[in-house]
Amino acid sequence: MNFDWINQPLSSLNQSSHTDGLERQGQLTKPPGSLGSLEAMAVRLCAMQGTSTPSVDNAQVVVFAGDHGIAEEGVSAFPQVVTGEMVKNFSRGGAAICALARQNNAQFEVVNLGTVVDLPAMADVVDSTIMAGTANFAKQAAMTTEQLGQALTAGKASVDRAAANRATIFIGGDMGIANTSAATALAVWATGQSVTSLVGPGTGLDADGVSHKGKVIEAALAAHNESMSSPTEALRHVGGLEIAALVGAYIRAAQLGITILVDGFITTSAAIMAAKIQPEITQWMFFAHASAEPGHQTMMASIGADTILDLGMRLGEGSGAGVALSILKSACVTHNEMATFAEAAVSEKSA
Repeated sequence: MNFDWINQPLSSLNQSSHTDGLERQGQLTKPPGSLGSLEAMAVRLCAMQGTSTPSVDNAQVVVFAGDHGIAEEGVSAFPQVVTGEMVKNFSRGGAAICALARQNNAQFEVVNLGTVVDLPAMADVVDSTIMAGTANFAKQAAMTTEQLGQALTAGKASVDRAAANRATIFIGGDMGIANTSAATALAVWATGQSVTSLVGPGTGLDADGVSHKGKVIEAALAAHNESMSSPTEALRHVGGLEIAALVGAYIRAAQLGITILVDGFITTSAAIMAAKIQPEITQWMFFAHASAEPGHQTMMASIGADTILDLGMRLGEGSGAGVALSILKSACVTHNEMATFAEAAVSEKSA
């Protein structure tokens, strides 16, 4: 499958709207800078959306699900069947991200890229099955070029649906037992940092489990090293179906000029890989929260970005982004609805 579309240009930020946003922040009834990061968020949103009154009210949440062959190596505390079981839970509206999507009146869907168990048709689940989970990347490449292209394109299609629904912000979530192993391997490749600095407990491994997981990842990276000559080849060899779909979704969102809210550890690995393909893409991204997964801090440092929140979360699903969305809404409402000094007849700071 041809996926050259990932190299097509991204949308440009609107510098005039950025300037207008800065000017409005300087006129609002508050000391300059007193709303802290909310001010910068609002101004960034102005530039992204080409408006002086930004909004993230129409959010699209998409959880990408897929199983991982690397689970065979004992790198997760949970069995693989949990992926499929959680897809059913998403469909029933019972997961954390479902509750957060409802709280934010966000549109919600799940994209199933392939689980080890066959799943029936379900409400809010788009069946984009490519394979019954990736191959075990400790023994072979996780997927073929054709399968990688299908996963990237499934991510693109989800954003095209979001655009058709006039979404103003895109949140990608993840579900896939053993996906922290794939995310760690990709982060090691992308950042040049050690496995030790990035590997963590995932779903709840103890110290011995984390050590074993690190050794599995190190051996796999060594085996694939010469073949991983590009971001897409790295994704193909040690990535996951849902991570590749996230990469495709992020690139498509930036191409269409849709704001991206990145969740935690798994989605940040996808964001880093997207930035390896399209370096300017981080201009379109907010990073929701500092994951409690130990390697996330290293990943964030490598991409030179800050997170909105630090709540000790490490669930995935897009849950941290679901919480951070409320903060972005606050940034918008204060920017749009506060009075200016002139409107309120309030004296400004003395010269």
